[in-house]
Amino acid sequence: MRTIEIFDTTLRDGEQTPGVNLSLNEKLEIALQLERLGINRIEAGFAATSPGDLKSIQTIGGRVKNSTIVSLARSVQKDIDKAWEALQHAESACLHVFLATSPIHRKYKLNMTKEQVVENAVAAVKYGKKYFDLVEFSCEDGSRTEMPFLIEVVQAVVDAGARIVNIPDTVGYTTPKEYGEIFRQLSANIRGIENVKLSCHCHDDLGMAVANSLAAVEGGATQVEGTINGIGERAGNAAIEEVALALDTRKDYYQATTGLKLDEIARTSQIVSRLSGMIVPANKAVVGANAFAHESGIHQDGVLKEATTYEIIRPEKVGIKTNKIVLGKLSGRHAFNDKLIELGYHLEQDELNDAFRRFKDLCDRKKQVSDDDVIALVDSKLTDVPETFKLENIQLSYGSNSIPTASVRVVKSTGDILEEAACGNGSVDSIYKAIDRVTNEEVVLEDYKILSVTHGKDALGEVYVRLSQGAISVQGRGVSTDVLEASAKAYLRAINKIIALRGDSVEVLI
Repeated sequence: MRTIEIFDTTLRDGEQTPGVNLSLNEKLEIALQLERLGINRIEAGFAATSPGDLKSIQTIGGRVKNSTIVSLARSVQKDIDKAWEALQHAESACLHVFLATSPIHRKYKLNMTKEQVVENAVAAVKYGKKYFDLVEFSCEDGSRTEMPFLIEVVQAVVDAGARIVNIPDTVGYTTPKEYGEIFRQLSANIRGIENVKLSCHCHDDLGMAVANSLAAVEGGATQVEGTINGIGERAGNAAIEEVALALDTRKDYYQATTGLKLDEIARTSQIVSRLSGMIVPANKAVVGANAFAHESGIHQDGVLKEATTYEIIRPEKVGIKTNKIVLGKLSGRHAFNDKLIELGYHLEQDELNDAFRRFKDLCDRKKQVSDDDVIALVDSKLTDVPETFKLENIQLSYGSNSIPTASVRVVKSTGDILEEAACGNGSVDSIYKAIDRVTNEEVVLEDYKILSVTHGKDALGEVYVRLSQGAISVQGRGVSTDVLEASAKAYLRAINKIIALRGDSVEVLI
């Protein structure tokens, strides 16, 4: 039984999802949960992109002890220097360096000959080995690279010291049969392959990312790269939870498994969904709301008689369980902290005091508080984005035969209190127009979603918005028992992100 190692790129490739901009605290919370899940390697970002990305990688590298922390780098020395600056103090570090190898990339993007590509790849790996014991090299667009040349490049970087070689299906073009054959050819033709991990990295443009990843495992891959919930550029990446459950459920076929703690999958999925603003579809495999639901009478009858008739995965396997209401207005600080620890949170004293105060406020508005309520309460504050504007009050006037009007009061970071009012074609529209006026920011509302955290009339409402301003696109999230208040919080947090993120960034695609 082979053990397949898992390389998670939720914090790098996943964050390249349009509108997803995670703060340092949000990235750290996800990284710590990925560590609890048992991920072998966590790609924390691309250090050369910005000082903020470098700091995030540095912070994660200092906190995570049981997973290797990875920084992406182009095949240039300055990128590798930045990766080392970010990871030199990490418990376990890896450099992930990449260069395109396919004919279309060589001609149109790189303007390089085959010889120049090999020379640059080897130079990058050798330079990286000066700093890092563990270097992974990725042949960008490897699935569309001529096999003889792919073998040549892989042999060259292995000889130069790369210990992991990744063959990305960068644009989701290949098929399972073709992709599996690539790994068979490399396994058969590379000298010293027994000392190297072969890795797959699949995108989902044609809906085959997971199938291609599993085909790579059959072909000899020993590492699978992907993201939680399959988030990522365009149609996303291979969903790690789906790959892991496929290998576990069909051990008889694949003769391979992962070292993941599968009962942490549901919680990991929920955290990534909440903090990224990427909602998990109800019919999503493994973690979707309907993944273990049975409506057909025949199915229900079968499951009641014997679960395996229609369930190949038990919900408990991935950590899905019925919420237990154990907290309320009489619960004390100790019980609240115990619940946080049970849910995977370890807050500093100041953070605990703030969370407990907000929990008590919630208890005054909500009779019963579930685990999901507590998670939403804590996650809603996982941000280190400077609050240029902080919502102090909103006032609404609405009637079925009158024009909705909203007034908002915000406190600026300078201490100034600003107020504005506006009319709109609905309550939310009037709130957002008033916020536009009070902040003096011109933004475009690209998306707006409302979700309920739990059930009942007093359920917490989560609102996600996506705003854009020029080339900047961000998401904001707000939580409240009042969806209008949640709407205002989400919008204002997105504006604060835009203000903080103004500047240049480097985009990558592998």
